[in-house]
Amino acid sequence: MKKNIVSVFGTSDVGPTAELYQTARELGRTIAEAGLVLCNGGYGGTMEAAARGAVEAGGHTIGVTCTRFRRGGPNPYIRQEVPTFDLLQRLNTLLQLGQAYVVLPGGTGTLTELALAWELLNKGLLSGERTLVVLGDCWQPVIDCVARVQPSAVPPRVVADVPAVGRILARLAE
Repeated sequence: MKKNIVSVFGTSDVGPTAELYQTARELGRTIAEAGLVLCNGGYGGTMEAAARGAVEAGGHTIGVTCTRFRRGGPNPYIRQEVPTFDLLQRLNTLLQLGQAYVVLPGGTGTLTELALAWELLNKGLLSGERTLVVLGDCWQPVIDCVARVQPSAVPPRVVADVPAVGRILARLAE
C-alpha cells in the first residue's frame, strides 16, 4: 500500500534559531506522527527543518532536488532523494507525489509552488482529492487579491498553527 505523502513548501532562507525553522520542524514532526510521509525540496531552511522534525519522530522523508541548482545534495534528514533536471520537473514531481500540500512563509520560489498547486487544483488537473493548506498569514494578501479578481477560485485553507494543520492532515492517515 502506498503511503500518503504531504509535500511541504517553504523558504530555504532561515536558520535553526529562527521561529519559522522551529515551526517547520514541528510541522514535520506532526506529519510523521500522523503516519504520513513528508516530501519537500530537500535543501536547507524550512525544508531541512520539516525533514528534521519528521525524522526525529521516526518518519520517512523524500527530497526532490534539482541538478540545475548545483547544490551539494540534500540535507542530512532526507532519507530518499528524487533528483530532477530542472525547476519545472522538480515542481511537477513535488505536486504529483503529494496528496496534500502545506505552504509555509517564503519567497518567490514558495510563491511559485503555491500558485502552481492552487491553479492545478482549481483546474482539476491533479488526479484524486488533494488538500492545499497555507500555514500562517504570510500569503493572505495574495489569496485576497485572487479572490477579488477571480471569485470562482477555490481558496486554499489558511490555518494559524501546526496543530490545525495536523487536524486537517489526520484524515489522510485513515
